[in-house]
Amino acid sequence: MGRVTERRRVIRIRDGAVSTRPDTLVVEEPLEIRLGGKPLAITMRTPGDDFALAAGFLVSEGVLASADELANIVYCAGATEGTGEAGSGRGANTYNIVDVRLAEGVPVPDISLERNVYTTSSCGLCGKASLDAVRTTARFTLDRSPDTPVRIEPATLAALPDRLRAAQRVFDRTGGLHAAALFTMDGELLDIREDVGRHNAVDKIVGRALQQGLLPLSSCVLMVSGRASFELAQKAVMAGIPALAAVSAPSSLAVDLAAETGLTLVGFLRGTSMNVYAGEHRLVLPAEPGTG
Repeated sequence: MGRVTERRRVIRIRDGAVSTRPDTLVVEEPLEIRLGGKPLAITMRTPGDDFALAAGFLVSEGVLASADELANIVYCAGATEGTGEAGSGRGANTYNIVDVRLAEGVPVPDISLERNVYTTSSCGLCGKASLDAVRTTARFTLDRSPDTPVRIEPATLAALPDRLRAAQRVFDRTGGLHAAALFTMDGELLDIREDVGRHNAVDKIVGRALQQGLLPLSSCVLMVSGRASFELAQKAVMAGIPALAAVSAPSSLAVDLAAETGLTLVGFLRGTSMNVYAGEHRLVLPAEPGTG
């Protein structure tokens, strides 16, 4: 839709010299997600892949787990000033409201004022209740066996940040986007999405996989450009992704969730260095000195 970036005038100061120039900014707009016509959530996102974002969000909420559970997703008319109420059909379409319809027979969760979710580009769910909710609603089980056939070499992990960065096309023009990428255990790039919110980038990845009938993503690594929050670990578990790697730190609750579910969680992935916080059974590790 050509709404990913915008040009704005800026005053540039360099070594005391002042000049004006156009600058490219990443677009941030609200997206309202409705389920069966009822408002469910609002997220601040970069426009694009909105249907995938909505589908991925519903995977993380435990509503969807396969493509045949999804009937369709459509844009709703949104109001512009003086044209009527949002969603009434009388306003211009802002492409900032989507409505998700579930397939016949798929249970619709209870939606109330207490259930509505507001997320921002830096948000994260937290608390023991959220940890329990993931454990009880996850539709896919991660392999916790030390003999799991899903294994990854540390050297393969070490190459992922550079491959992620090389594929960030919009970041090169704006410097203002997070990215999430899906790799095979051999380091092959399968998909990458960018967004002003790191959780949205992950939802877009997961939603696209759901639409293509690829869930669970049981042989993949999810790589994210920032930190590994509880919310990102939650989204990986709910999509059946066995490994999450991040260039920055994880939160304590993300580590707790990874340990309880069997998720391989790697942080501070920079160069050949990394910290493994949970799920080390999937890494092909040399024996520590003195343990052989």
